[in-house]
Amino acid sequence: MCLGIPGQIVEIVDHENLLARVDVSGVRREINIACIVDDAHPPEACVGDWVLVHVGFAMSRIDEAEARKTLALLDQLGEVEAELATMRASEAPA
Repeated sequence: MCLGIPGQIVEIVDHENLLARVDVSGVRREINIACIVDDAHPPEACVGDWVLVHVGFAMSRIDEAEARKTLALLDQLGEVEAELATMRASEAPA
C-alpha cells in the first residue's frame, strides 16, 4: 500500500535541484519538489505549502485543513494499531 503523508514545506534547501525541507508532525526532512513546481508556482512560492509526501517527493499540494484532518486520522490509526498489538500480545494461545 502506498501512503502520502501531509507535511508543510518550511524552506527551500537547494533551488537548482528542487529540494525543500518539509515538516511532518515535527519531523523535518528533505524532499524533492519537482512534481509541484512550474512557471506559475516556482520553488520559492512553495514555502508554507502543505503537500502530500511519498518516498521523498512532494506529490501534490493540498490545503491546510485537509492536511490537518489527514494527520489526525493517521494519528488515530496509529493508536488503533498500538491497541491491536497490545491485544495480540495478551491473547491466550489457541
